Amino acid sequence: MSQRLRYFPTLAVLLASAAPLAAQEPAPEDEGAEEAEIVVTGTGLPDTPAASAYGTQVIDRERLTTVASGRIEDALASVAGFQQFRRSDSRSANPSAQGATLRALGGNASSRALVLLDGVPLADPFFGHLPFSAIAPERLASARVTRGGGSGPFGAGALAGTIELASAGAADLGSVSGSALVNDRGESEASATLAAPLGEGFASVSGRWDRGQGFWTTPEAQRVPASVRAAYDAWSVEARGVAPIGSAIELQARMSAWHDARTLRFAGADSTTEGQDASVRLVGRGAWQFDALAHVQSRNFTNVVVSSTRFVPTLDQRNTPATGIGGKIEVRPPVGDDSVLRLGMDYRRALGTLYEDAISTATGAVTERRTAGGTNDDLGLFAELDRTIGQLVLTGGVRADRFTIRDGFYRAGTAAGAAITDERYPDRAGWETSVRGGAAFDAGGGLRLRAAGYTGLRLPTLNELYRPFVVFPVTTQANAALRNERLEGFEAGIDYAPSPAIEVSLTAFDDRVSDAIANVTVGPNLRQRQNIDAIRARGIEASAGVGIGPVRLDGSLAWTDAEARGTGMAAALDGLRPAQTPRIAASATLGWRPGERWLLSATLRHVGAQFEDDLESDVLPAATTLDAYAQLPLGSRLAVVMRGENLTDENVVTRNQSGSIDLGAPRTLWIGLKLGR
Repeated sequence: MSQRLRYFPTLAVLLASAAPLAAQEPAPEDEGAEEAEIVVTGTGLPDTPAASAYGTQVIDRERLTTVASGRIEDALASVAGFQQFRRSDSRSANPSAQGATLRALGGNASSRALVLLDGVPLADPFFGHLPFSAIAPERLASARVTRGGGSGPFGAGALAGTIELASAGAADLGSVSGSALVNDRGESEASATLAAPLGEGFASVSGRWDRGQGFWTTPEAQRVPASVRAAYDAWSVEARGVAPIGSAIELQARMSAWHDARTLRFAGADSTTEGQDASVRLVGRGAWQFDALAHVQSRNFTNVVVSSTRFVPTLDQRNTPATGIGGKIEVRPPVGDDSVLRLGMDYRRALGTLYEDAISTATGAVTERRTAGGTNDDLGLFAELDRTIGQLVLTGGVRADRFTIRDGFYRAGTAAGAAITDERYPDRAGWETSVRGGAAFDAGGGLRLRAAGYTGLRLPTLNELYRPFVVFPVTTQANAALRNERLEGFEAGIDYAPSPAIEVSLTAFDDRVSDAIANVTVGPNLRQRQNIDAIRARGIEASAGVGIGPVRLDGSLAWTDAEARGTGMAAALDGLRPAQTPRIAASATLGWRPGERWLLSATLRHVGAQFEDDLESDVLPAATTLDAYAQLPLGSRLAVVMRGENLTDENVVTRNQSGSIDLGAPRTLWIGLKLGR
């Protein structure tokens, strides 16, 4: 813990940098001037006109909190183009496989989409995966998904796009809210939130606990005596405070802690993830607007791999401590009513170490002890200018990133401590430049035309660089020589919203990721992380919403033609579809509100066939599921909630390793009570 605390002075320095900005706040013209009204929002700076030029979709609080599973990843799946690495949700997936991407630019488990909560990046500093089980939808006000590369704050991670999660304020949360549900397998989900005024600001405290025996991920025909259900036990707590500092400056602080334990396929195949996050933010809304943010993350991961032939442990990933620190400063100087200028810098550091033991399946003794790790740094400088000329919005931005990849190592030794391998990798550093630009034209009558082009950047994660792994019988090697991924893309779209009851959006895009990192087959049961020449994805994204009185229909569709380009050792995958990327994904939700606080809805979701591996040898068949949600009020603040997952009991194949199959959630029925608004 002491090693992690040494980064808190860095956070203080970042916040102290905002002090001169606060000093620029204009003073009243005279002592008798009336003080400005203090309005606390708990949000960041307002959106800029640039947002209208990109393919963006917003999920409101109601849609986030009324999905049948209660999971944030399923709420995000309503956005055309959103995809996890695997189809499993955060109750039954290995945590390190929970990457998020957009526009079929996937192929491995690291997130190619940048996910932010109140401006703070959420990806694990070591693995690059997302702690979905720690993101409680009931704590959120909205999720804004922007597809395509970005060059703004933290843009070095926004290769495929950005998902911005915003915390709910006191007005949305209410003074006391919560829910408690149980399903037909005896599993439970419980959450509670308290929110109260804090001077002229507010404070909130919330907690959530999900637990259960889980469902069978192994088909009945493939079960053995060692097979078990996918048991899970996860809790998270969060405290948040917002307070004004003067009439136009707001202080926001958030702290959270969480722990998630899961068992997958076989008895003893246990994994855990845990984290503690903290952030402090100053937002200035005066003539010189600014946003200053500092954050720290402490994460850990453990995992036991069990042999699928002898059903005993073969590997104990006993400890993976990782730390992430960073911050940003963004300034918006006054440049006229028709322009917005953003200037700023951001910084992220990720450092972590893997400790694991190889175990003999015959004797149970440790045969090899391994450690691996390193440090990645990224310092970004960015500038963006938006100009409104009548009905036309023009935007352009540039970003320069100074990155370092250093202190990388891999060591292996015997159980007695004798060295087997001791490798230290050379440090690397460089500059990368990204740009983006676009235009949006308001043609009247609710019609908007838009076009944009962009480049983007993603550094390889510590996991990709230094950690090998085994999903029996396949071993995947790390690669300390991996290069940065680079994106080039463009898009054009039409948005049509003639009234609040009708919304239609259509986007065509063409994106190319050069030096894409993929798990490439290099021999029998052997893969290696490599930079392939490219992944190219071209497609169409569509979304629509129509409301007629108390009834509303919302739908989304993503069709993507994606292919890998490879030469040399990756030549075998040239022209093939990247692993884990469906050609088509669609969803539709029909909702009916027969009265205040009543809601009945059903969601039909289809995911096309996709391949488990880079050589298209194992198929994950297409799957169509039906979910339902019902809320029946018992009074002004209490309601009965009923949820149904996969009501048709579709077999959703989430893994196919040469015929060894895992399945997603079967039909699951929930019932419980909800207190709040």
